[in-house]
Amino acid sequence: MSPSGSVGPIRVLIAKPGLDGHDRGAKVVARALRDAGMEVIYAGLRQTPEEIVESALEEDVNLIGLSILSGAHMALFPRVLALLKQKHATRIRVFAGGIIPDEDAKKLKKMGIRAIFGPGASLDEIVATARRLVGPTHS
Repeated sequence: MSPSGSVGPIRVLIAKPGLDGHDRGAKVVARALRDAGMEVIYAGLRQTPEEIVESALEEDVNLIGLSILSGAHMALFPRVLALLKQKHATRIRVFAGGIIPDEDAKKLKKMGIRAIFGPGASLDEIVATARRLVGPTHS
């Protein structure tokens, strides 16, 4: 079921938090998810955590995919998780990709980021993980 309670395609918001201006990887992932039958909303570059969470709520998404190369993941990702909790929207799962050191990835997973993909991750793995995170009730 979607956050609103209806069964349908998985809805994913792909966002680039912070000042990072490189979005090729995010666009490739967005296309792979779309080609796999998911509804994808691309939020664009330079989004604040507040804008990301607001868009996720407005778009009634199941997942948020965060992409970052700038090194600000330890500041921005926890803020997204905190805002989801504050808005009582922890049902929205968050996954991430980009340049994230292993030690930081471990910390982020403990905080609630459900999956982290580095450079070279397979698109099939990302699609499968997105499906797994949402569960079997979606087409």
